[in-house]
Amino acid sequence: MKILRKFILTFLFILTTYIVVSLILGSIAVERTNHSSTPNQSIYLTSNGIHLDIVLPKEGVSPSLLSDIEYYPTDRYLAFGWGDENFYLNTPTWKDLTFKTVFKAIFLKSTALLHVTRYQEKSPNWVKVKVTPAELQKLNHYIVNSFITDKIGKKVLLKDKSYTFRDYFYKAKGSYSMFNTCNSWANNGFKQSGLKASLWTPFDFGLLNKYR
Repeated sequence: MKILRKFILTFLFILTTYIVVSLILGSIAVERTNHSSTPNQSIYLTSNGIHLDIVLPKEGVSPSLLSDIEYYPTDRYLAFGWGDENFYLNTPTWKDLTFKTVFKAIFLKSTALLHVTRYQEKSPNWVKVKVTPAELQKLNHYIVNSFITDKIGKKVLLKDKSYTFRDYFYKAKGSYSMFNTCNSWANNGFKQSGLKASLWTPFDFGLLNKYR
């Protein structure tokens, strides 16, 4: 009983410390690096309550990013999210979430995927982010570099693995962990693009709150 009690207390201490540090670092803003140009283009952030996606208007998606992505002429927006492969494929809805899936995603090294979703209309729930052409170019570059490509440089699509007819999964670089989450990926993309972001955040609200 003493060993079990010690394990539980240690786990709770680590979890509490993680949450506190995450909230502190998530509240610290890294400001925009470019103040010489006026942001005149709009991109968006969207969340399902836990997981962030970066939404780009189709005309703002670079040719290198758009290459190998399936889309239709009527699509106006493309959303990009990064995450753990096992979590993505085995948790299409929150009712499918299991402790085993969460444990493996957080504590075990695993492969990652990029989730691309097509939209014909803008959602009123999306959070608008104004960017300059240079910042948008850097963000495109960041997303492009997150894809794994095959021997001839094509993005690697997972066939027959989508949730609906409007989304696709592609092989991605990196590995998910409690320090490198789907939301950390989006936040890092903003930082590397010179956009306002959190110092570090594993949660969606760390970045969302900078633009609400």
